[in-house]
Amino acid sequence: MGSIYKNGIGVSIFGESHGEAIGGVIDGFPSGVEIDMDHILWLMDRRRPGKNKMSTTRKETDIPRILSGVFNGFTTGTPISFVIENNNKKSKDYSKLMNTPRPSHGDYSGLIKYKGFNDYRGGGHFSGRLTAPIVFIGALCEQVLNSNGIKVFSKVESIGGIYDTDIESLDAFDIRKLRNKKLPLLSDEIGKKIEESIEEVRKQGDSIGGSVKTYIVGLKAGLGNPIFDNIEGHLARLLFSVPGIKSVEFGLGKDFARSKGSEVNDEFYYENGIVKTYTNNNGGINGGISNGMPIVHTVAMKPTPSIFKNQRTVDLKTGENVDLQIEGRHDPCIVPRAIPVIEAISSIGILDLLVKEGELR
Repeated sequence: MGSIYKNGIGVSIFGESHGEAIGGVIDGFPSGVEIDMDHILWLMDRRRPGKNKMSTTRKETDIPRILSGVFNGFTTGTPISFVIENNNKKSKDYSKLMNTPRPSHGDYSGLIKYKGFNDYRGGGHFSGRLTAPIVFIGALCEQVLNSNGIKVFSKVESIGGIYDTDIESLDAFDIRKLRNKKLPLLSDEIGKKIEESIEEVRKQGDSIGGSVKTYIVGLKAGLGNPIFDNIEGHLARLLFSVPGIKSVEFGLGKDFARSKGSEVNDEFYYENGIVKTYTNNNGGINGGISNGMPIVHTVAMKPTPSIFKNQRTVDLKTGENVDLQIEGRHDPCIVPRAIPVIEAISSIGILDLLVKEGELR
């Protein structure tokens, strides 16, 4: 089933955008982990819609209710199940989409897959609303990773062709300061330009895409496997579960294609008896296995397909070509709200790898 992931740990996601609730189940999660609910709610709030003009006006509290797997504030080791209620639904905005699929959405492919019985309201099970459970699960995973000296965080790399500056050194980098920003990027000046660009697109009834760079710091060398079970494939499979992600790159990614080996090879050196590399062009992975340097990946996100401009589609009932004007509440740029989701899915992937290989402390 497409909504179930099972490897070292198991994750199942359920619900629809305009259903009664969304939620999930986590199987194989370590026991004895103390739940920091304040931190979890803070992470959930970073993804929550309706906070500013850069996101949809749909307002949800996104407070998870844990049903099982936690007792006296600690995980029990049995399946953790939880629900997040949908409180702010406007399903009537989607009534005309039953027969007129929105361009670049899962409406048509889902209708064919499920023989017309799919819930099309707000995208149903295909909606970005389903990323809220991912953030909750990722928040739990992050707590375990942090206790093992591993940090996972993401930043805006670009939006609409406007690029942020790169992190020069990850040593003692202030992750909390970055996460507290409305737009998590380094340059406040570039942030203002990006906000202006998003606002201009919003006023035009359009949307804009971008890219997100993620850093996984503190993972030791030797994790992962070659060929079919390499770290790149392991993380990419999970990253592509996030709606809107269309490409995944590790290290320099596509820039390798226009480089010479002498320009991009990561040469080794010793520092206090630990093997490191002078550069990290390969993003912390060699031969599908971690080399001890930070794992770095970048994802490209397409513009939100729900735009208010007139678009061409088909009427599946009449068999005619028609025009479509989308209504409802939509993000002019999904990148800011996607950042905690990408952090979460990356944390899930790394914890899954550690559990599978028996490397948790």
